[in-house]
Amino acid sequence: MSIEWISQLREIVVDSLEKSWLPFPVKEDLCESWKKDLHVGLSSTILYTSCMYHIAPVIEKAVENLEKFGVTKGGVMARLAAVGTKAFGGFLLRPEEAEVKRADAIVRRIYELLRRAGVEFGLLDREIYSGALLYELGLVDDFARYARRAAEYFKKRGVRRIITVDPHTQHVLEKIYPKYVEGFDIEVVSYLDLIKPGGVSINGFAIHDSCLYARFLGKYERVRQLLAAGKPVEDPYITGKDTAGCCGGPIESTFPGVAKQIAKARVRDLAKLSRKVVVQCPICYVNLKRVSEGEVELYHMAEVLL
Repeated sequence: MSIEWISQLREIVVDSLEKSWLPFPVKEDLCESWKKDLHVGLSSTILYTSCMYHIAPVIEKAVENLEKFGVTKGGVMARLAAVGTKAFGGFLLRPEEAEVKRADAIVRRIYELLRRAGVEFGLLDREIYSGALLYELGLVDDFARYARRAAEYFKKRGVRRIITVDPHTQHVLEKIYPKYVEGFDIEVVSYLDLIKPGGVSINGFAIHDSCLYARFLGKYERVRQLLAAGKPVEDPYITGKDTAGCCGGPIESTFPGVAKQIAKARVRDLAKLSRKVVVQCPICYVNLKRVSEGEVELYHMAEVLL
C-alpha cells in the first residue's frame, strides 16, 4: 500500500470534516432525508445516526473507484484521485438513489422501534459524523481534535444521553471518546438495548455479527434475543462469538483488494448455512454486498424486526 495514498486519504477526510462535519465531500443534506415529516426537536436524549447508513454506500462507490484506478498503489494516480475526489466528490461519490432510500428506511425503522418501546428522545437539527474512520485509520491526533470538536457540538445542544444505531459509532463514543476528550460524560447506549424482542419477518437466516458488537461491546447474545423468533441457523465456527469471520471493513479504503478477499471468504461461509443473511452494521452490509454475486441475500437487522 502507498504511504502517499494514506496521506491523500487523510487530507480528504480531515478537510471534509472541517468543512461539513462529514468524512467525504458529499451533499450536506444526504443524512437528513430520513427525518422528513418527523418532529426534529432537541432533547437531553437524542437518537444519533452519525450519518453511518448514508455514508456507507458513499464508501462503496469510493472503493469501486479505488479498485478501478489502482490509486492505493501510489504515484500520479493517487495524487489525481485525491484532487478529483476533493473537487468533484459530491458528484463522483454520490450513492445510488436506491441505497439512499434504503438507508432512510432503516433509520426510520429504528426510530419506530424505539418509539414503540416507549423510549423518549429528540433529534439533532443536523447529523454530524462521529470521527470513527479517523481512529480506525490510525490517525489518532486528527481523531482527538475532531472528537473534542464533536463533543462540544453535543454539549452546546444540551445532550446528556446518545442512542446510537450502528456498532462503529457505539464503540467510538463509548470506549474511545473518554480517552481523548477530557470530561466526556455523555451516556452512550445502543438502540439494541432499548427495543423489545418481537417477531421477525424472515426465517432460517444466518447472522453475520459485527466484530465490534460481538467481541468488544458485549452484544452477541442480545442480537440473538432480538432475532430468536426467526430461528437463525447457527454454527459453532461460522457464527461463533470468537470464531466468526470479518466482513473486511474498515480497511476497504486502504487495502480494497484484501478487504474484498476477506468479504468473499465470509460470504462463502455464510452461504453454507443460508442464502439469507442478517447484518447489524452498515459497513458490513456494503462490504458483503459488493462480493455477494447472488450467493446470499442481505438484510439489515432493523429491516426484519417486526
